[in-house]
Amino acid sequence: MTATLIAEIREEALRARATAAPELTFGLWRRFADHGERSAYEGVYFERRRRLVALILAAHLDGRPDPALDDLLWSVCDEYAWVLPAHEPDEGPVNAFVDLFAAETAHTLAEATALLGGHIDARVRARVRDEVDRRVLRPLRAGPMWWESADHNWAAVCAGASGMAALALDSEHLPVLLPRLVRAMESFLSGTGPDGACLEGPDYWAYGFGYFVYFAEALRERTGQDLLDRPHVRQMAAYPARIDFGNGRRPAFADSHGRGLYPSGLLHRLAARLDVPVPGRPAPSSFHDDPCYRWAHLSRTLWWSNEPTRPDAAIVRARPESRAYLPDAAIVVARAGGTAFAAKGGHNDEPHNHLDLGHFIIHAGGQSVLDDLGAPQYTRDYFREGRYEVPQASARWHSIPLIDGAAQLPGRDRRAEVVTHVSRPGSLTFALDLTAAYAAPRLARFTRTFHWRPGTLELTDAFDFTDAGCLVEELFISRRRPVAGPGVISWGAVEVAVPAPWRAAVEEQEVRGHDGVPEIVHRVRLSARIPSGAHRFVFTIHPGSEVP
Repeated sequence: MTATLIAEIREEALRARATAAPELTFGLWRRFADHGERSAYEGVYFERRRRLVALILAAHLDGRPDPALDDLLWSVCDEYAWVLPAHEPDEGPVNAFVDLFAAETAHTLAEATALLGGHIDARVRARVRDEVDRRVLRPLRAGPMWWESADHNWAAVCAGASGMAALALDSEHLPVLLPRLVRAMESFLSGTGPDGACLEGPDYWAYGFGYFVYFAEALRERTGQDLLDRPHVRQMAAYPARIDFGNGRRPAFADSHGRGLYPSGLLHRLAARLDVPVPGRPAPSSFHDDPCYRWAHLSRTLWWSNEPTRPDAAIVRARPESRAYLPDAAIVVARAGGTAFAAKGGHNDEPHNHLDLGHFIIHAGGQSVLDDLGAPQYTRDYFREGRYEVPQASARWHSIPLIDGAAQLPGRDRRAEVVTHVSRPGSLTFALDLTAAYAAPRLARFTRTFHWRPGTLELTDAFDFTDAGCLVEELFISRRRPVAGPGVISWGAVEVAVPAPWRAAVEEQEVRGHDGVPEIVHRVRLSARIPSGAHRFVFTIHPGSEVP
């Protein structure tokens, strides 16, 4: 399982020795403050972490010193800050604040020195200890960070990485820090309902829950305290399998991707420890699975993926359930014969929120045909007032209607209420009251009902208006170019009948994904001035052939 990973580690280490690491200059640092742009600095930052992790793992595999690693460890200790410019505090010294990446860097350096011992020069080891203490452990000791009471990934990653750094160095701060970091982990867990769904999306499950697991196992090894073995954590561990479409595909709800591979070491350990189903991987573990090259993911994948386990543990090959319902998140997933459907309710103030109540995905032929655009390129404005102008988060680029020109609005009170969830052999019905999501003056009530059977999705939108009629625009989003024909719109494996009096328009726009790469996405707009009542759209779904 790790042969490809090991070969890539050696290849990356050779590259790191043969070429100079790029520098983190002031010109790069200031780009965020001056222009709100993150990618220039972060591209260099993560390239340096890529080289660092490759050299550490290669030295571990080879069991011998590496002068290039000593130089890079020293260079990372020279960096102005381990915090990213996007997380620079408004007040106080930058190195008095511990963000996600300062904590991750501290963890990487601390475990490298503990793992490699005398294979790293003693002067480098001493400097690493000093810098981890100065930049992360002492600032934490000085007082609580805001993220210690957060209920999302920041609590898990910052507490987990900082805690593992302290454990690796056997820090004098451990007696004070460990109880606080465990409380931060409890705060993280509180952000997930009893159904275990990660509202931040599947990528953030791997990130936040992954660091929770990594820290929990390090803590158990040191103290015997077990944070994993409890029902709520089991539900969280089972989340990826419950939403899985198969072959590395899943719904891209919130800031996530519809295609991605979870760290195999994490999956293996969860299946072995908790005996929960986990999704399979269609490809071997790769050094490049995580574009940020996090030490925690890569090291645990190398160490845990081939561990022996109980014969009855459901290791990495669990078949997805035919249907799953996550009631606290109001998410349903149904699968049959190479096709799948997913829809969500919730509210419009979730972590990494998109305006997407009632949004749905249709999956066929190995790809999500009616799709979710997932995570955009992160910029300053995306985490401020400009968030919902970005297509990926905008209501206008989700498969939901505009009512009398009004789109969904943000806010915790803008929520969906589950009206019906009925799952029977061969069918699923899921209905949401979405009235509160809109501020359309003439709208009294709006419910959306999905009725799924293998090969068919019936979508019924029922409106109650305060006068004779209202303009409604039904939006359907895809990465595939739709073809409009007489009375039908086709996306290849999926088509929808267009009933009278609806009129179809096909639109497209260029957007930038999370990696900054531009792509063209497509929107079908069905428009009609309609009376109160139920309006039905029938999607026919063909399994088709697997799309790579």
